[in-house]
Amino acid sequence: MEVSQASYQIIADLLAARTGQHLSESRRWRVGTALSGVFREHGISNLDQLVCLLDEPRRRSHDRDLATEVVEALLNNETYFFRDKPTFDQIPDDILPELAQRRRHTKRLSIWCAGCSTGQEVHSLAMLFEDQKALWDGWTIDILGTDVSHRAIRTARTGLYSQFEVQRGLGVTQMLRHFEETPGGWQILDHVRQITRFQQHNVLAEPPARARFDLVLCRNVLLYFDADTRAIAFERLASAMARDGFLMLGAGETVVGQTRAFSPSGKRTSIYELPEQVARSAALSVG
Repeated sequence: MEVSQASYQIIADLLAARTGQHLSESRRWRVGTALSGVFREHGISNLDQLVCLLDEPRRRSHDRDLATEVVEALLNNETYFFRDKPTFDQIPDDILPELAQRRRHTKRLSIWCAGCSTGQEVHSLAMLFEDQKALWDGWTIDILGTDVSHRAIRTARTGLYSQFEVQRGLGVTQMLRHFEETPGGWQILDHVRQITRFQQHNVLAEPPARARFDLVLCRNVLLYFDADTRAIAFERLASAMARDGFLMLGAGETVVGQTRAFSPSGKRTSIYELPEQVARSAALSVG
């Protein structure tokens, strides 16, 4: 579908204003496909017509949800359980044991999954703790999942997934242990959900809680920001973290050359810490 530059720019500006995401020219090809559902729902035939409807005064005052529908449709909610497993496996194998040692006196652990989409990442973490239940006995574990998409958060809260979704990243044993098959799909069980919670939140806004997080996952979110917006996001993430906490980014993301708010965490892959903690760890290793 042909997309005029003017209409494309208006849609791009709307997405940036609502989410901070930059709709690059390389993503232009998918705009028509992404918005096809919105077109059908409202009887719209092309992007120019959509932009006209968004600009109508009566639409702005009485049908504000159209703009929200457009933004939601353009968001990339791609996710699956235990995504990028070699990177994710650093959490149970390396990060959680380290945090267990650091928090052994308080026995409290707080984790934030920023840009959690429909919740698979949050529930993957919860399954890790359930599978190591004896190790975490007596601990208070809180896993918060946030996303800019209201629709994604609604799905995450239900914990209900299709056969296709539940098979992505999960083995049969995990499915049977942590999910129940229902007529509506696969429902994650309460013993997994009890340490999780979800809320709508933009990573560019103030952090979602006053308490500092011991581990923050923000994977494949920053890819969609321009350099200036990405710098803001890093500052927000840093302000939300405990001084000795960890940040995990996606495999295609890095802090190097992007921000001074974080530094690589040794030889770990896609794991970062606040600079003062990295310096402290280096001094201890030398000593």
